[in-house]
Order: sequence, then structure tokens, then C-alpha cells
Amino acid sequence: MKILVTGANGLLGQKLIELLEKDDTIQLIATAARPAAIPIHKGEFYLLDITDSAAVDQIIDKLKPDVIINTAAMTQVDQCEVQREACWKTNVLAVESLVNACRRNKVHFIHVSTDFIFDGTKELLDENAIPNPVNFYGESKFAGEKVVMESDISWTILRTVLVFGVTNDMSRSNIVLWVKKSLEDGKTIQVVNDQWRTPTLAEDLAMGCYLAAKKKAKGIFNISGKDYLSPYDIAIRTADFFKLDKSLIKESDSIKFTQPARRPAKTGFIIDKARKELGYEPHSFEEGLQILASQLKSVA
Repeated sequence: MKILVTGANGLLGQKLIELLEKDDTIQLIATAARPAAIPIHKGEFYLLDITDSAAVDQIIDKLKPDVIINTAAMTQVDQCEVQREACWKTNVLAVESLVNACRRNKVHFIHVSTDFIFDGTKELLDENAIPNPVNFYGESKFAGEKVVMESDISWTILRTVLVFGVTNDMSRSNIVLWVKKSLEDGKTIQVVNDQWRTPTLAEDLAMGCYLAAKKKAKGIFNISGKDYLSPYDIAIRTADFFKLDKSLIKESDSIKFTQPARRPAKTGFIIDKARKELGYEPHSFEEGLQILASQLKSVA
């Protein structure tokens, strides 16, 4: 099976490359807008800006993969709120280009989406929950989903929540790494206690992508962690795990934070469908911290 991955330099992209390289039945094609951030040991790497529709056509028409896993996206929520044109170009128009190329070449398309397509008024959502985004990032990702769903190609949409993990080049931060570094530096941090998520280890999300690709599973699947936590809970558990001073963590609520983009309050996922149909089983949050800790030692 020939699998092409977009966004290979991102956190998910890096984890996915490492996972796919372990499967001798897969021919890996990694793509990114910039030179590869990690070595590609087994497979090929191509520079590809997915917002360049001509380049998308050229690469996919030439390589003719069996599956494309689209991990590329503009994901910084506040940046999307301010830079709307760039956000729409990456999260919607580029998806249209990828879908068109998949149609022409009969490629199965796996699109990674987000919990931020929901308004946060209901907790623990399944795949039938009705999207109603409250910020422009969510609007763009929902629009990208609709491009996929309304197409006549073979497709999978994988929705995920608050991904955390370690990149080899340490180029990406996330809530766990931010809490850990802040406490190690002796900084007092304000963390909200009125939002709830099911944080997702990057390796688990990569596994969800892998399982969906191997089965060419069709439809929408929730791929997230299994622990339903507030950012404050995440910070406390991170401090406990790394034996850091949790007295530096101060509870706050989202009303006190001024951010360009509004955040949904509750977006945890029910993952029963992915467990049953894909064989997906995520790590616990603490198990994820253990994996992250071992990786930090290797990149230190």
C-alpha cells in the first residue's frame, strides 16, 4: 500500500512517519512545505505546499498513492481568527485541491479534523453530534469536512482533541510541555478549570490514522484520549508526574483570559466507534506522560 502523508513536519506528521516506517507493507511518501524535519529512512520525501493546487495535482498524478492522510492544517486558533484568508486557504481551499486530485486518481482520502467544530455546550460527543463552531478555526475545519463529505471520493474523517507529544526537533509546544517548562523555570501559571477535553497523545492519533488507512475505513471517527480532563487537571497531573511544584499552578476561568478566538467549553469525545471498527485503544493520560518523558530524555 502506498500512503502519502501531508504535513510531515508537524507533531502528528512526525509520529505518523515513524509508525508507517515500521510496516514493511507500506510504501511511504512524506510531504511538507519545508525540508524534512526528521530523517526519512524508508520512503520518499517531496516538498509540497498543499495550498498550491498545481503542485498538488502534479505530485498526486505522478505518484498515484493508494491513500492520502492529510495532517497539514493551520491549527493555531488565535492566529486563524486574525489571519482568516491564510486559514481558509490551508484548511478549506487546499482540501478542495486534495479531494479533486483524489477523485482523478481514485485515492482514499483521510482528513484529520478537530473538536473545535463544536460549540462546547454538550460534553462527551459521539460522531453524530451536530457541529456549530464558535471561532474561525472551527469554521474553517468544518468547511473542510464538508468539502470531503460532499465529494464522491472514498473518505475518512478523523476528529481529535488537544494533541500533545514531543517532536524530534522540539519545534512544537503544547499544554504538557508548556506546563512542565513553566514549573521547571519557577513560573506561576494561570490555568483554566472551566473547559474540558479528552487530551490525545500524538502517538495515539498516529495509530488512529494508521488503522484507518490499513482498513480504508469510511466515515467519521473520533480519535482522542480516554481521560476527560480540564486544562487545570492536566497541569496538576503533569506536575505530579514530573514531581514539580504544583503550588505554582493557579486555577482560573476562561472569562479572565483575553484571546482573539473564543474556545468551546466542553468537547470531550466518545471513542466507542473507533474502538469497535478500527481496533483503536488509546493510552491513559499518565501512560502518555510516561512516553513523553522517555522521549524527552532521548532529545535532551
